[in-house]
Amino acid sequence: MFSEVELSFPRQSNGEASLFEVNIRYVGGLLSAYYLTGEEVRLIDKAMELGEKLLPAFNTPTGIPRGVINLGSWGWASAGSSILAEFGTLHLEFVHLSELSSNAIYKEKVMNIRKLLSKIEKPHGLYPNFLSPVSGNWVQHHVSIGGLGDSFYEYLIKSYLMSDKTDEEAKKMYYSALEAIEANLVQKSPGGLTYMAEWRGGILDHKMGHLACFSGGMIGIGADDGVPEKRQHYLDLAAEITHTCHESYTRSATKLGPEAFRFDGGAEATATRLSDRYYILRPEVIESYMYMWRLTHDPKYREWGWEAVEALEQHCRVDSGFSGIRDVYATTVGHDNMQQSFFLSETLKYLYLLFSDDDLLPLEDWVFNTEAHPLPIIRDSCLFL
Repeated sequence: MFSEVELSFPRQSNGEASLFEVNIRYVGGLLSAYYLTGEEVRLIDKAMELGEKLLPAFNTPTGIPRGVINLGSWGWASAGSSILAEFGTLHLEFVHLSELSSNAIYKEKVMNIRKLLSKIEKPHGLYPNFLSPVSGNWVQHHVSIGGLGDSFYEYLIKSYLMSDKTDEEAKKMYYSALEAIEANLVQKSPGGLTYMAEWRGGILDHKMGHLACFSGGMIGIGADDGVPEKRQHYLDLAAEITHTCHESYTRSATKLGPEAFRFDGGAEATATRLSDRYYILRPEVIESYMYMWRLTHDPKYREWGWEAVEALEQHCRVDSGFSGIRDVYATTVGHDNMQQSFFLSETLKYLYLLFSDDDLLPLEDWVFNTEAHPLPIIRDSCLFL
């Protein structure tokens, strides 16, 4: 299948790349391609080659990696703060690199991150979005379940699930974080919509980004492993958040959701700023539909997914593929002429899985990295697929 495909990484280049993006897209993609084919050893060789090139990013006083790597030297290139959602979204891929290579260094790198995060003081139990890789201290107290924070929390519960529910530290960190999120960020609007606000030094910003809409699915897949008396509560919370995100779609002219929506000044689940009115083919709402369908089989999730399919076809389909739109509230749409790579990797994949049988990539056997690349739960047999 891949025998004639050439894949090489630049040896001399002045360009820079995101450690986070290289990991979730390329390392995760190569690992997933290997596990799904079961025979393409060259894919593993390339994943290992790329993983090794990412290791210099961890050469900091704390072991918290820098966010940007230089493509020429393959060393770190950035200064300043490291972002929670970036250095906290390496665990799944790096654990699989160690599993497949029998080299513990990858797992050691991500476990060191977890060790630092476990001991550092957290305001009200919350994880701010920016950390100094030099001092190991939080740089500012901005907390978000959307951009800058999102996939850190996702990877905690998925690390537990991927370990075949043996990674107790990941489980403890996830449920402690979720408790703090509920206590400080989860809000109910006057109209009865549950949403995740952002936290800025103790002051709530009543905004929820499209990126935060993944959290319905995340809370859903973690519901069954919470303490028994809270399992139904978590599933209900997941459903409420997913409902709110669906409302952000239904309240627009295009039936597609804005980049961010607010719950203040009389607004509920709508964008009040022109700069938030666009849609770039993001997957997070559909991702939560897929997980909630798998968990509950409530037909409304497939109905909501089909609404999204029809809206995408009507407003985003162009001659050469699909395009984002500039204003979801406009009756005549303007296209941004960009088809984001995550549209293929995530949006369409989650739609396909939403309408597929549960035994296609079943959740008891697979977890999806934050770019929707499936990785198997680590059991003795996973190395012999």
